[in-house]
Amino acid sequence: MHFDWDYAVSLLWDTDFWKACWVVVKLSTATWVIGVAAGFLLALGKQARNPVISRLAGLYIWFFRSLPLLVLLVFIYNLPQVFPAAGALLSDPFYAGLTALVVSETAFIAEIHRGGILGVPRGQIEAGRALGIRYAGIQRMIVIPQALRIALPALSNEFITIAKLTSLVSVISLAEILLVGQRLYTQNFLVFETMLAVALYYVLIVTLFDKLLGWLESHMNILRRAPKPLALDEQTRRAVQEGASGPAMKAVGDEPALEVRQARKRFGDHEVLKGIDLKVKAGEVISIIGPSGSGKTSLIRTLNGLETLDGGEVLLHGKPFLGSPGAGAQAGPGDRILDIGMVFQSFNLFPHKTVLQNVMLAPAYHGRGGADALRREALVLLNKVGMLDHAHKYPHQLSGGQQQRVAIARALAMRPSIMLFDEPTSALDPELVAEVLKVVETLAREGMTMLIVTHEMGFAFKVSDRVVFMEAGRVLLDAPPAEVLGSADPRVKDFLSHVHVS
Repeated sequence: MHFDWDYAVSLLWDTDFWKACWVVVKLSTATWVIGVAAGFLLALGKQARNPVISRLAGLYIWFFRSLPLLVLLVFIYNLPQVFPAAGALLSDPFYAGLTALVVSETAFIAEIHRGGILGVPRGQIEAGRALGIRYAGIQRMIVIPQALRIALPALSNEFITIAKLTSLVSVISLAEILLVGQRLYTQNFLVFETMLAVALYYVLIVTLFDKLLGWLESHMNILRRAPKPLALDEQTRRAVQEGASGPAMKAVGDEPALEVRQARKRFGDHEVLKGIDLKVKAGEVISIIGPSGSGKTSLIRTLNGLETLDGGEVLLHGKPFLGSPGAGAQAGPGDRILDIGMVFQSFNLFPHKTVLQNVMLAPAYHGRGGADALRREALVLLNKVGMLDHAHKYPHQLSGGQQQRVAIARALAMRPSIMLFDEPTSALDPELVAEVLKVVETLAREGMTMLIVTHEMGFAFKVSDRVVFMEAGRVLLDAPPAEVLGSADPRVKDFLSHVHVS
């Protein structure tokens, strides 16, 4: 068989093919963009705590992933025969094809997004909640940027799949590349020459968009970004030197800054908190110590609503703050969570934000001031914790001790009156512990009210006004450091004999 090269080459300038290419570009791009947006909502629905929403989202994904696209195309194109009102839109092959592709691809893209969402560490969401950011804000500022970055390689691959699937819309007579080719070879019977041109047009489209999406993936890769030099205007430089960060971050008043009454918490059949009572005065530093599994972290997490109480209540500055859902009390912390700062064991900095952006994020979200003022206050706090020179770095470019100091600055940016520390040094190498403890000591000298869960016994007995010893979900001893060290309680004595206190 003779291959007609002149004819095959002439097809590369064929007007109908180029018009069909434009149709494929519009159809695949619109499908991908709409599918990425709708798929994320569907993925969130499948992850929802509401069983009805989760079940409906899962049903949609199961059904449309199971249904062949060809069947869906024919069904949607002929839908106006059953619902004439749909004819205004679906009688056009382009919009019928777009609708079918979006409905089908949304189910596949939702599962890609779900993988991206599951790849975002839970600690990121908890850090957002601790900063008082609501669900929509957490999704918009924390989850979506990270989930998209994680899912982008798979989403890019899905675009290529969509571009090739557009060939199926030829069954509803949309003039895309394959249909143009079919019309030509039925006229001249030059099948191989025509299909070679069809293949080249698809390869061209896929290659161009693969390069574009590759650039987007590279642009979103924070691992390749070099930190920018820090530039300070004169006003900011003066504020940093003076350490002016606004009002003092100290609780005042006659009522206890924080009061816990008969707090109870259960995970399944295991009760981790068994009626905890605790009063914290304004300006007081309390260290919570005890063996692993004694309930220390569970207690600290119930004080800002990261874990709900199963019984009892928490008062903040003498007013009800948290309670068990079944007791008719307020179960969630609401806006008053902003008065309590939280520093996590694993830092939980937002990896897609710079150090400066991490510190500014919550104050900006809560409308605490203009961009210039917030930037200035954030730089003051970074200087306070010794991280000013690293303002434009990303968390992965910092050591563990540096990340924890940034986490402290981020918590302080909301000007809380109480700070909670959940084992702030346990994830650090021994040589990095001192730099974090130095910052905490500075806050203690400034009169910040603090509750610190720690295994650093020397530090705890040095800076604390009181030391709380917990075991098996109960407070065995709550006393000044000297009394705890001299305690006759056999369990306390045994614990202290196995740790380094001095």
